[in-house]
Amino acid sequence: MGTKLTDDALDTLFRAARSYNGYVDEPVTEADIHEIYELVKMGPTSANQQPARFVWLLSQEGKDRLAGFASANNASKVREAPASVIVAYDTEFHEHLPELFPHVDARPWFAEPVARERHAFLNATLQAAYFIMAARSVGFDTGPMTGFDNAGVDGAFFADQPHYRSFMISTLGHGDPSSIFGRLPRPAFDKFNTIL
Repeated sequence: MGTKLTDDALDTLFRAARSYNGYVDEPVTEADIHEIYELVKMGPTSANQQPARFVWLLSQEGKDRLAGFASANNASKVREAPASVIVAYDTEFHEHLPELFPHVDARPWFAEPVARERHAFLNATLQAAYFIMAARSVGFDTGPMTGFDNAGVDGAFFADQPHYRSFMISTLGHGDPSSIFGRLPRPAFDKFNTIL
């Protein structure tokens, strides 16, 4: 059974957390990336699919390359962040299931390509959310975005893996509070919830 998190922890993960447009001048290291991913992979996915594929960009060359596929508003964010991340899903994730779901051969469950791609996208989206929460939990901030040329990113970064499909990019670092505006409204419970 889990233990309820402290108010400080809930603030870090949810209530005070923000998506950042800019960062202070502090690096993101390879050790930081490993720490984040070690948390991301623990989040649940259907049949332990683990379909998300991450490209972590620490070099200026890599960030500049990615920025070329971002929207005009997002390109400078990608270039100037300490790190940027590409999140993709693998439409052939089922080939890894013998290792990741060893108690039964689950590959036939995902034999149909259209349904398999939907599973990959939905579960990788979960993992993208886990990435945001994992980064926050170890003291980092993110700036997730979907305004980019997916086909361009796939061609530039996944040419040798044509079954990968990018769907989100994000900046990563220690957020600069001056780069954000006031929090946008959040709906009251009754607006979008029903209890039966």
